[in-house]
Parts: sequence; structure tokens; C-alpha cells
Amino acid sequence: MIDIKKDGNTFYVGEQNNKEAEIHYVPTGKDKIIVDHTFVSDSLRGQGIGEALVKRIVAYAREEGKLIIPLCPFAKSQIERNEEYHDILAK
Repeated sequence: MIDIKKDGNTFYVGEQNNKEAEIHYVPTGKDKIIVDHTFVSDSLRGQGIGEALVKRIVAYAREEGKLIIPLCPFAKSQIERNEEYHDILAK
């Protein structure tokens, strides 16, 4: 099980001062968030960490009643590929 933590506008894996993987968002307006950055360190690549971070931010958006504008290419491809995420995609 991956331990995903939250700090400000970032969900991350690792320690606060040594994030090994992260997904960052920027609130925009009252009902949207822009996902602008996803990072996974070389040591964690290939383990599904990036996908888990996208899944977590999708869950967060649903909990908060927000839509996602995915500017990050990785997050955008993950959301577009998973039909179950399309409900939170800002049109």
C-alpha cells in the first residue's frame, strides 16, 4: 500500500522535505483545480506511483466538488484514458 500524504496543494510520497513522488495542483475559481505537475523519482518509476497519485487527486476533487483541468501531460493522459475519471474533467 502506497502512503500518499498531503501538504498544501501537493499530494506526495516520501517525506515532506524529501518527496520521492508528487502531484501538484492550483485552485482556480471556486469549483476547479489545475493539475500542473506530476513527478516520480527514478527509484519509484514503474511501480504505479504516478497512477496512484492521479487516482488520489481525482478522489480529492470528488470530495471537494471540484473539476480538474489537467495541464500536466501525465495526469491528462491518465484522466483521458480512464473513463471512470471523466466525471471530474473540466470541459
